[in-house]
Amino acid sequence: MSRSLPAADSEVMRRVRRIEIRTRRIVTETLSGSYHSAFRGRGMEFAEVREYLPGDDVRTIDWNVTARSSRPDQPLYVKVFTEERELTVILLADVSGSTGFGSGRRLKREIIAEISALLAFAAIRNRDRVGLVRFSDRIEQYLPPRSGTTHVLRVVREILTSPGRTGGTDLAGALGFLLKVQRKPAVVFLVSDLIAGHFDRPLAIAARRHDLVAFEVFDPRERVLPAVGPVLVEDAERGERRLVDTASAAVRRHYEQAVQQKLARVHESFARCGVDRVEIDATRAYDRPLLRYFHARAARVRR
Repeated sequence: MSRSLPAADSEVMRRVRRIEIRTRRIVTETLSGSYHSAFRGRGMEFAEVREYLPGDDVRTIDWNVTARSSRPDQPLYVKVFTEERELTVILLADVSGSTGFGSGRRLKREIIAEISALLAFAAIRNRDRVGLVRFSDRIEQYLPPRSGTTHVLRVVREILTSPGRTGGTDLAGALGFLLKVQRKPAVVFLVSDLIAGHFDRPLAIAARRHDLVAFEVFDPRERVLPAVGPVLVEDAERGERRLVDTASAAVRRHYEQAVQQKLARVHESFARCGVDRVEIDATRAYDRPLLRYFHARAARVRR
């Protein structure tokens, strides 16, 4: 006799399935080829030899096999290589308190979950292994890299069901943990709002060891204060509250300047380390900026 899932588990699985359907469509229709082109395998491995055809690179001629041929017309043979495709992909997913904000239809945390799911499905479609590190002001969870749809569905479920945190964003700690558990080179997708500080050294080390890409999920309302009068503002990561008079142009200007200065420092750190950074507006569709990045990176790889 089959047993039905508890209502909470059934709702989680419905959410996972909705995200799987939505992200699979994007992956299948548009992203998969660009992902494959943008992130190459570890090299080329020998597959077989075959007879030389006009247009083949003469440098691939296998003279030893050719010399052993007993055919009277003495054909040339060339080596055939295939791409050693399998990559290890690690998702660094931010679940800190600040990701619980959203002025649009969805919270930043939901966007982070969907982007992580999309990247995971793109990876397994190309037979890559996927691992997960969920972090806030601490490491919340680590799933070692594995392949297969079942594993990726678990990765997505864990991201979706992560409880809301009120703590900060310890990006330095997350990168340090990554360096300990993933010794071999990997493709690392950092999906975060990047509201963090003091992470330059581990970022530089991680960027040297891994192929690191940052997807910065932001909400425009975090960067500009609306003029709506006195507002009680709460810091989602520290829990501090303060009454702010948003009707004051000087207050709004000071806030925006402080935000821009902090963003500039963060962005400069990523640029200095040579890390690609893709901005994702949480109030808009995320598929277009993702596709633009993958297309641009694929073109860069081909050059």
